Amino acid sequence: MLSTNRDMDIRVNDPTTDTERHDVAVACSLRLNIRMPVVIDAIDDKIARAYGALPDRLYLIGKGGRVAFQGGPGPAGFRPHELERAIEEELSLQ
Repeated sequence: MLSTNRDMDIRVNDPTTDTERHDVAVACSLRLNIRMPVVIDAIDDKIARAYGALPDRLYLIGKGGRVAFQGGPGPAGFRPHELERAIEEELSLQ
């Protein structure tokens, strides 16, 4: 059975500064045991707006910093198999 944040007593106030956003991201990363790099947008959401990342999306940044894959709006638009394919294709180019 899937638990909710309330069930797990996870409560976070919406960050209002870059430092608060960073602290929330670190706490989530540690609590969820995330083992990949986590990138944090500034509080002004400049990057999210530039890439159309709201509400959230899966991205793959390829060699040279280019966007090699942009998934659909999440979570309904998350297609992990498409991201996996993009990763394999990106690795084959190197």
